[in-house]
Amino acid sequence: QMQLVESGGGLVQAGDSLRLSCAASERSASSYVMAWFRQVPGKEREIVAVERWWDRSWYLADSVKGRFTISRDTTMHTAVYLQMNSLGPDDTAVYYCAASPSDTLAIVATAYQYWGQGTQVTVSS
Repeated sequence: QMQLVESGGGLVQAGDSLRLSCAASERSASSYVMAWFRQVPGKEREIVAVERWWDRSWYLADSVKGRFTISRDTTMHTAVYLQMNSLGPDDTAVYYCAASPSDTLAIVATAYQYWGQGTQVTVSS
């Protein structure tokens, strides 16, 4: 059973940057689509970004375009990163890493089989 471990969350001020990391425990993750979702209490988990490194395809939610970027490590391709710039209070959420063996850039949580434990990002105004 593949495990995903996120790191990099924290408390920052509006306008600051953070970089989230997610490491997969299995080398098979190199052939998986990997994504970032976020969730706030009382709301559904929403897509932030998803990428497919082998053809350089990616998707970013409209709410983060121009501020966030998603990337994969260039060696083993088993880690995914989320660079978050110009953070605002609306970005406050628990951020989850997800992976799917399908090569579809899925934007719904139900499409993903593997999930990390989540990392809290809090942005103060």
